[in-house]
Amino acid sequence: MTPVRHAALPHRHVLTLPNQPAAVRLARETAEQALAEWGIGPRHPAVDPALLILGELVTNSVRHAAVRSPQVTVIYTAGRDCLAFAVHDRHPYQPSLVGGTRGGLATVMELTHELGGTAVVRADADQQGKSIWITLPL
Repeated sequence: MTPVRHAALPHRHVLTLPNQPAAVRLARETAEQALAEWGIGPRHPAVDPALLILGELVTNSVRHAAVRSPQVTVIYTAGRDCLAFAVHDRHPYQPSLVGGTRGGLATVMELTHELGGTAVVRADADQQGKSIWITLPL
């Protein structure tokens, strides 16, 4: 998949939540609503895996970053032929997405690659936070 300029995608929604367990459900529900508004129905083959990936990323933020990051932000974007989303927190640890990934990140990477998508970790300018971006073809 060729690199996508996420800012150039026509559909965008940003959700910031307290970094607590309820954020997982709210992030998924918001994704379902946004996708439906953008004409990407629940039966599209990328939707269920995308929701699982999103849930895993938000869960990781709740479990591992909440101590240093009281909020988690989810950015949803989509275009005619791709869907992208990011989970952002203000914890400085940047996980590796290759090689020794385990647990939830291993699931994220497996599903992303099976769908022909990409995953990247982007550090904040001050190196005190990061976003994990997932891009999936539609």
